[in-house]
Formats: sequence, C-alpha cells, structure tokens
Amino acid sequence: MKAYTGKNVVIVGAGRTGLALVGFFLRQGARLTVSDRREAERIPSLELLTQAGVALDLGGHSAQVLCQADLVVVSPGVPLDQPALAAAAERGVPILGEIEIARRALHAPLVAVTGTNGKSTTTTLLGEIYRAWGKKTFVGGNLGLPLIEATREKDWDWLVAELSSFQLEAVVDFRPDYALLLNISEDHLDRYPDMAAYIAAKARIFARQRRTDVAVLNHEDSQTLAAAAATRARKVFFSSARVLDEGMGFDGQDLVWRMGGQEARFAVAEMQLRGLHNIENAMAALIPPLLAGCPPQLAWDAVCGFSGLPHRMVPVRSLDGVTWYNDSKATNVGSVVKSLAGLKAPVTLIAGGKDKGGDYAPLIPLVKERVAHLILIGEAGDRIDRVLGACTHTLRAADMEAAVRLARELTPRGGTVLLSPACSSFDMFRDFEERGEVFAAAVAKLPEQVAKVV
Repeated sequence: MKAYTGKNVVIVGAGRTGLALVGFFLRQGARLTVSDRREAERIPSLELLTQAGVALDLGGHSAQVLCQADLVVVSPGVPLDQPALAAAAERGVPILGEIEIARRALHAPLVAVTGTNGKSTTTTLLGEIYRAWGKKTFVGGNLGLPLIEATREKDWDWLVAELSSFQLEAVVDFRPDYALLLNISEDHLDRYPDMAAYIAAKARIFARQRRTDVAVLNHEDSQTLAAAAATRARKVFFSSARVLDEGMGFDGQDLVWRMGGQEARFAVAEMQLRGLHNIENAMAALIPPLLAGCPPQLAWDAVCGFSGLPHRMVPVRSLDGVTWYNDSKATNVGSVVKSLAGLKAPVTLIAGGKDKGGDYAPLIPLVKERVAHLILIGEAGDRIDRVLGACTHTLRAADMEAAVRLARELTPRGGTVLLSPACSSFDMFRDFEERGEVFAAAVAKLPEQVAKVV
C-alpha cells in the first residue's frame, strides 16, 4: 500500500519543487492542496493544477488549511517561520521538506553536497564520474531536477544531490550515505538572523548519519570542521594546502589520494577547469567514487573531460583585446573573492543585485589590487558603494545593458570585464541564469572597433 494514499497533503509553494511534489503525491493517491502566497494570475502552472484536481490556497498561506492537513511539505524558498506553518506545527502537523520525502522513497546510495560555494560544480563532477563508471545515476536537487523526480524511475545505482541550507532546514530523518560540506562563508543573511543559524542549517546534513556513512570535509575551513564536529560518520578530508596522510591533498602540481596504504596521483594541469576553487571541487568530487571502488584513472578522466557550468566564470567574448566573463552564479561575496583571485588587473567588475545581508568588506583587498572600475547595478548598489566605493573608480548603471556599455568604454586593451554580482538576481531578473543570459546578449551586440583611415 502506498504510504500517502488518502492523506490530506498540503504543498507550500507552487514553483518547480512544488510541482514535482504534486506529481509524486498524485501518483501516491493523496488528496492535495497547493498553498502559495501569489495570486492565481501569477502562477503559470495554475491550469495544470486545476485539471489534476488539486485544491488551491492562494494569495497567502491559510493557517486553517495547513492545520487541517495530515502532512505539510514546504518548498525550499518558503521560510519555516511563516505564521501558518507555526500554527500547523503547534497542532502537531508534520512539516517536512521535499528532500525528506524523496529520501524516504528512494533506496539507492545518496551523495549529498552542500556548502556556500562550489556545490553545483562538485555535484556535476560526481555525476560525470559515476556515469563514466557505468552507473545509472540521478543528478539533481538544488541543481536541475528536484530529488523527488528520481522517484519516477527505479533501479538507480547512485543518487547525487546538491542541497542548499534552505532544503536542509526541513529535514527530520534525512540521511545521506556520503555528506559533503565544501566550505562555509557568509551567505543568505537576509534569511538567517546570523551566521550561527546559517551554519546550523548546513550542519543538519550530518545529523542522522551513522558510523557506516562518510562525511567529506574541507580540512582548511575551520567553520566546516566545527559544523561537522558532532557527526558520527567517518570523516574523510580534502586539502588544497597540503598532502594528507589519509585523504585527498594537493602538492602544488598533483592531487594526491592516500587511503588504506595506497596512493594515486592526478596531474592538475590535465584539468579543463581552472582556479584553486575548482581544484577543491574536483578533490571533493573524487572522494566518494574512489571510496566506493571506482578505478582512479577512470574517475580522473571524467573530471578532466568536464569544462564547467554555464554562468560560472564562462568566457563570453574576446573583443578588441578585452576578455568578458559571465560569473552570474556568483551570488555571494565568497564566490566573487575566488573569481577575482584568478584574474589579473585591470578588471572592470559589474556587481550588485538583491542584497543578501552579507558583509562586502572581504572584497576590499582584491578590489583595491585588481579592480580598476566597479560598476554597480540593482538594489544593493548603495550598500556596496558605501563599503567598496572608495577602493576604486565606482559608477552606477541603470540596467545590465547600460553596465555593459560603460564597461566597454572604460576597459583598456588587455583588461577583463567580469560580471560577478555578489548578490541574488531577484530585484531585476527571474534568476541568475536570466541575468547571465542578458549580460551575454548585451556583450554579443557590442560592435568591434573600426580602425580609422588616415
């Protein structure tokens, strides 16, 4: 018998994750209500929901609707401190996240990846390695398809899921076989009251792990180590600063894997990905497959075959001696630090968007050293200007197209233009993908300079 047959389930949020949950619970025979703060005309999927017989609670979240549920499932974008959710919790209604529901329905080994930066690249690399090994592998979570979509098929060999702190807030018994915490820096302080709350959300990835499970940790990140201090799982480390007696290290040229008295070396020069942050991503991604018995050279070939994700330090164009990079996925300060660290002066940096409450001060040294011009866009422009404006030549632009035109005028031959916002996109764009696409389109429209005829 299906676990949710006849149950009154309320799904909070009608976005991509919410719709995936609707499909799952309809297949389970549940009685469904979708609750969303938006009005009907702002929900693109409205017709699909009504045709499927799903009840709707729109324009806000009704405490009465949620309190009458047998189960409430929240989408990751919905804060758990919503009054209607609090009221339901007081009535004893279980409130779970999508990844909790998915994990209860899936039985293949799960590799879960979290951290402030590098999650998507590491998750994708894991998928590349497992598939090259001939394993039927689902790759998704916060990246691409929601994990619940994996329930549409059976016989997965491996599940790989990128997880955000938002997704981890609403787990109870969620247990990954491998939990990767890549790094921790300031992010999402518009949602969390302080860094301690943000770190606590990340640390929930370890809460239910057992001694037979594995926690993969960044040996050089003290906050990561502290977050995993209480885990019962076996700890396996990676380090971009040294070679480890056991684990994955780096000697400046090779990745060095040592485990159980065996050693394997991988030449970093063979990677298409560049930058120290991508070396760390590759190290983390290699560990679970190697522990599971994947041949080392096969795993390394898969890593070296990967050229990178869209909107993450992607070269857009070389125009009149200036290189343009789309780094729209850099939605926090730590990510921008890593991107700027890999570039030489002079850089024209386009930054700004919807402020997430973090501190922009960590950018000061790199902006002073490498950024010749700082072009600010979006709601966060004033706040960034107060912190970084005195560090370099700083201007404001009304929109992305204006920012691109300014960058063209200001950047000399041999320089670089970098879109690396340090903010979310939701003040001006649907998501970071749209922001990057608008940037790339504006750059593509720029004409080449025509030499004057004397």
